[in-house]
Amino acid sequence: MDVAAIRQRISSTLDPNAEQRGQAENDLKYAEEQLGFTDALLNILEAEQDTQIRLSTVVYLKNRVTRAWSPSDELQQSKPIPENEKTNLRNRLLPILAAAQPQIRQQLIPILQKILHYDFPDKWPNFLDITMQLLTTHDARSVFAGLQCLLAICRVYRFKSENRSEFDKIVAVSFPQLLSIGQGLLDETGDEAGEMLRTVMKTYKHAAYFELPPHLREHEPIVGWCSLFLRLVAKDAPPSALSEDLDERESNHWWKAKKWAYYNLNRLFVRYGNPSTLQKDSWDNYSEFSKNFINNFAPEILTTYLRQIEKWIAKTAWLSKPCLSFTLAYLDECVKPKSMWGHLKPHMETLVSHVLFPILCQSDEDIELFENEPQEYLSRKLTFYEEVSSPDVAATTFLVTLTKSRKKQTFTILNFINSVVNKYESAPDDQKNPREKEGALRMIGTLATVILAKKSPIADQVEYFFVRHVFPEFRSPHGYLRARACDTLEKFEQLDFKDQQNLIIIYRNILESMADPELPVRVEAALALQPLIRHDVIRNAMQQNIPQIMQQLLKLANEVDVDALANVMEDFVEVFAAELTPFAVALTEQLRDTYLRIIRELLERNGQKEGDESYGDFLDDKSITALGVLQTIGTLILTLESTPDVLTHLETILMPIMTVTLENKLYDLYNEVFEIIDSCTFSAKKISPTMWQAFELIHQTFKSGAELYLEDMLPALDNFVQFGSETLIQNPSYLEAVASMVYDIFQDDKVGGVDRICGCKLAESMMLNLPGHIDHHIPKFIEIAMTTLSNTDLKVKSYRIHLMEMVINALYYNASLTLHVLESKSWTNKFFSLWFSNIDNFTRVHDKKLSIAAIVALLTLRADQVPVSVQQGWPRLLTGIVRLFQTLPAAMKNREDASKEDFSTEEPFDADDDEDDGDDWDADPAWTAEGDEVEEDVRDESSAYLQFLNEEAQKFGALSDDDEELEEESLLETPLDKVEPYGLFRDALLQLQREQPPLYESLTKNLNPDEQTVVQGVVHQAEANAVAATQQQTNGGAH
Repeated sequence: MDVAAIRQRISSTLDPNAEQRGQAENDLKYAEEQLGFTDALLNILEAEQDTQIRLSTVVYLKNRVTRAWSPSDELQQSKPIPENEKTNLRNRLLPILAAAQPQIRQQLIPILQKILHYDFPDKWPNFLDITMQLLTTHDARSVFAGLQCLLAICRVYRFKSENRSEFDKIVAVSFPQLLSIGQGLLDETGDEAGEMLRTVMKTYKHAAYFELPPHLREHEPIVGWCSLFLRLVAKDAPPSALSEDLDERESNHWWKAKKWAYYNLNRLFVRYGNPSTLQKDSWDNYSEFSKNFINNFAPEILTTYLRQIEKWIAKTAWLSKPCLSFTLAYLDECVKPKSMWGHLKPHMETLVSHVLFPILCQSDEDIELFENEPQEYLSRKLTFYEEVSSPDVAATTFLVTLTKSRKKQTFTILNFINSVVNKYESAPDDQKNPREKEGALRMIGTLATVILAKKSPIADQVEYFFVRHVFPEFRSPHGYLRARACDTLEKFEQLDFKDQQNLIIIYRNILESMADPELPVRVEAALALQPLIRHDVIRNAMQQNIPQIMQQLLKLANEVDVDALANVMEDFVEVFAAELTPFAVALTEQLRDTYLRIIRELLERNGQKEGDESYGDFLDDKSITALGVLQTIGTLILTLESTPDVLTHLETILMPIMTVTLENKLYDLYNEVFEIIDSCTFSAKKISPTMWQAFELIHQTFKSGAELYLEDMLPALDNFVQFGSETLIQNPSYLEAVASMVYDIFQDDKVGGVDRICGCKLAESMMLNLPGHIDHHIPKFIEIAMTTLSNTDLKVKSYRIHLMEMVINALYYNASLTLHVLESKSWTNKFFSLWFSNIDNFTRVHDKKLSIAAIVALLTLRADQVPVSVQQGWPRLLTGIVRLFQTLPAAMKNREDASKEDFSTEEPFDADDDEDDGDDWDADPAWTAEGDEVEEDVRDESSAYLQFLNEEAQKFGALSDDDEELEEESLLETPLDKVEPYGLFRDALLQLQREQPPLYESLTKNLNPDEQTVVQGVVHQAEANAVAATQQQTNGGAH
């Protein structure tokens, strides 16, 4: 390939002339699939002096490797790179990496990573040797390239559980040299040394992530590495790492290196070095290591961390946010083990007052956000769990662990909080420190679950605290304090107020706060109001104001995307359904407009993400908020079931929601949209012209690649078939659309058994709801079912049952036609054998009634319609139906119980039982009636829970799929519900006896006495049911 021509084309992609640029890009697109393209790019990288051209070249190389290195990649569109070019690239990449400038190196690393992922070690066996050569040179650039290579290897093995012995050898060979390089870099102060040391830290991080390789468990390496980490933690940051700009400081290589040193020490303790958190399956490998670590290393780490904290308190040293967070996370881990708690406990008062409290108080940055970017402030405060490196999140977690595990410490913290709020209360207005008061309220809010836990000795003092220290802040001149007052109220949602007047005061304050000039106050007030509706006095008061409250909530939802607001609205719609019915149309219009606004913004933002085709696959804040709005609409529809006129109006209002979501393939929101269509059609029990438009949308969506969403679509589709059967009969194109979805789901290789069960259910719906109108589809349905049953090893019982029921449904639909199809394919005997050998697996009422109805349809055939191949076994029909009637009463009882469970309005458990036992003051070993603290290990519940999950997963994996039973579906409604099986069978027997005595005789003579008794019982039950039905009709008529 002409290297000069490729270089010239790359140069033209930088041309300010758009036409020239476009032509050059098209030429390169063509060239990249021609032989020699990657070789040409490597030649340019080796010889080029122009930085911009080198950068463009390396980006082209990265894109080519990413798209075309491995043909097995999904959605492979590019022509694979030829093997000889791959070999050349592997041979030439590392020298280019060693000589590269930082900008170029940054683009080369993903290339290296991609190649190693597929080719190491099999196709690149000398890679480690080259890496070791680079690491042992005296040239800084080469050593750095070696570090990048070793980091790339460790990344490849980071999550791999297989081939660990191979990786263990790599670590044993390379890590002694890596440690030596790290120790040498520690004495340097330059930025490049900081970046190299950061790479050393990250390499260790990846190597130790999944398992700790045997070499790193040995005494000498663990001493060497822990010493390196601790020295880096304690090292004073060089002047270049202390920029005036704090954001720059946070991103400096030295602070990044320190961050990973903290991380590695924490990881060693948490995953491998704490005997009380080791899982059973790790015990053999790490028990000795963990005992050694907790006794000899963990205390030294704690001491080093505390020294850094002392300097931070004294303001003689600065700590980055991740360093602070990792410090607090380590302190958190030291609370439960007895040996570590002994070291930590003497420092607790200082840590609470001088570390945790200042971190939890509002910073200058927080207040600036509150005043100038309130939406960002809310996002930061309400989605704090996403801020993994945030010190205030770590401080909050530490406080919770501390007070749950060492209950007596709660008093230390509460005494401190009281001192802060009392000082604030008594200070003159010009000397009050609102940040401290806000921090104290945040602190007590964090402890709410512990303070209100079972048998808490302090729960009854909280109401007084609220009256004295929280209520006044609803009138604070500082917006962030007003917001915190609302938040504190929400945190103590389980508090039972003794004085009802206090609840009235709270309600008035919350209503006023919902009209506050500051956005965060309004949002926090709305979130605080949600749990208050459990109090009768507040719920009754809200009944008068609920339309106005909903208006305020909708206004808020348009000002800020906070998904929790949608939860509040959904709750209120459910609780105040009667009060909101007159406003349902206006409310739905506003919810629709809110949703359309969010989606418009979402689409605009996603449109800016050029080349990212997977934007529909992730949930972000906007998607989650939109989801909440849809759920609120869904709840609103369900409350309007008794007002069909309103529902019809709502369908028209909601159509744009369905259209914009489905047409733009917003997959995350599909389920909720299909639920809305289901709710509208099910509540109305008829299909309006608007909903038929929705049907067309669903069909288009399914056909354009959404087959995997059939399970979500199915309830709505079933409604279209059940309540729109007349339209389907009159409109063949709609009917064929439904049938084609059944066919497609069985032809698509991407879908699994669950989706195909949905296909079976949709076919069943058609056969039950459209009797006599889909004869032409019956042969195909039978063929689908029998082919799958005959050719596939079906391990999932429920799938097998549903496939058999496709044929059983066909028998009920038209027994003669179905037998003809089975005979023509020689499937008759096979099917009947399958059916009757599995008769006890038809466990639900629906399954049993379907089989009974199908057998009745067969029994009423004329003798000449029964195929010769099954005439001999025909008497087994009666044996089968007898078995079904024997087990039907138990199935009906089971369904009744399941229905009661689903629709029970009673609380299924005592509210107290919902508490975490870890919060129970009496359950705490560190708390006794005398108030003495017992120094011992505290059980690590998170570790125990992980162990439990692991064991359950193994148990589940060991279960055969054949053990799973079909569960009763209390909401399932089909035409079979109206079928009275006892009467159906009795009438068929009488007809058979009357019209075909010889056949009747041959069928009944083989019944044994027990079976004859069951048949007589069925006839008696049929007569009893008929009498009861007549009486019911008479009574109904009398009214």
